[in-house]
Amino acid sequence: MFILMPVIFVLGILAIALEDKIKINKAAIALFMAISLWMILMFDAYNIFVERSSPLFQEFLTQNPEMANAPLKDQFITFITNRSIVYHLGNVAETLFFVMCSMLIVDIVDKHGGFRAVTGYIRTANKRKLLWSISFAAFFFSALLDNLAAAIVVMAVLRKLVPDRTDRLKYACMVIIAANAGGSWSPIGDVTTILLWVGKNITASHQISHVFLPALVNMLVPLTIAHFWLFKKHATLRVMSEEEMADEYTPEIPNHSRRVIFVIGVLSLALVPVFQMLTNLPPFLGVLLGLVVLWFYTDIMYSKLHMRESNKLRISQLLPNIDLATIFFFLGILMAVGALETSGQLGLMSTFLDKHVHEPYLISFVIGVLSSCVDNVALVAATMGMYPIVPDAANLASYAQFFVSDGGFWTFLAYCAVTGGSILIIGSATGVTVMGLEKIDFMYYTKRFSILALIGYCCGAGVYMLLFA
Repeated sequence: MFILMPVIFVLGILAIALEDKIKINKAAIALFMAISLWMILMFDAYNIFVERSSPLFQEFLTQNPEMANAPLKDQFITFITNRSIVYHLGNVAETLFFVMCSMLIVDIVDKHGGFRAVTGYIRTANKRKLLWSISFAAFFFSALLDNLAAAIVVMAVLRKLVPDRTDRLKYACMVIIAANAGGSWSPIGDVTTILLWVGKNITASHQISHVFLPALVNMLVPLTIAHFWLFKKHATLRVMSEEEMADEYTPEIPNHSRRVIFVIGVLSLALVPVFQMLTNLPPFLGVLLGLVVLWFYTDIMYSKLHMRESNKLRISQLLPNIDLATIFFFLGILMAVGALETSGQLGLMSTFLDKHVHEPYLISFVIGVLSSCVDNVALVAATMGMYPIVPDAANLASYAQFFVSDGGFWTFLAYCAVTGGSILIIGSATGVTVMGLEKIDFMYYTKRFSILALIGYCCGAGVYMLLFA
């Protein structure tokens, strides 16, 4: 049954990648995968923990000497439930609460019309100019919000600016590349960077200073090619009139209040790294604090306005809008990886890579390419399990220095795992979301933009190696 665990994980990842073909939601697949792996751990505990001399199990017995004389079954139950499941669930909960609160804050700002101001700044009839404006907006919004939220916001703006779907598909595909590039240099820019940041593999200041330039190159190279390739020099598009872009939000809300909600929402996310550095508390508490401030402000605002439709926009009424399917998907993936780590599978994989590859930067690069077809959350979570953070010490071997907090392996992985997902449209949550919003065909993106994303990925990786390797 030990051999069956990685087989179930790989088959689960393949089923998630083929979600549109098999018509089963990826959240259900991820949860089934996690439950199956933990059941195997419980039913085959003797073979996995005793016969294979699991170091985690031996460490548990050493730290809990009172369990040494207990029956083996009780030892296994206590180790798997109390030590392993509770431990991994605690780590996963930090990430899930961060993602949930981020999604809710973005939804609140959007529902109150906070992002409409962006439309006025980037509105233009020049197709090439709009391509650059949209790409840079996606790049920087991804760093402030996260790449998935940024893509949703930018696509909402695009639908107002570009009524022609043929043109809009080109912009949408470029948004995927730009949003993933922007998400790679921010600790809150992608779920994988959140994982690395929450897990203390990288710090916010180090990631921003080391990954920003490679990420910028990752976007600029495909953007420059697309500038000359997608649109003719003087190509123009029909700009929607002010009447067509009429305010679809509740008119009773003053513009001043909308701007305040926008500022609070953006700062709630952008200042999370500052909160973590000042308090040394987990980042999810920082984003929760921002949500609470937003909650206070909107409740006080509605109590003063006495609006007829205020209840529809109160945060308590917007809570059901959270995408629970995505939350369950992350829960399943991360708990499945936790089961693999507990069983020792990830330790065996890291030993194999150390023996046959050994070059940390090459491992990160390959993981980035794999993230184009395999979920990058699962890949990064598995990698974190394979390579625990090495305590920083002056006498470490040069190879071990790659795996300390802010080590070269983790920093380069932050870049590779996020931007590599742009190579295929199914390689990132951003790509899958935009694909669903605009009904983009898989082969449409593959034929026109996969090569651009791959060129950008390699160029950005080259810049990182040139500057920091």
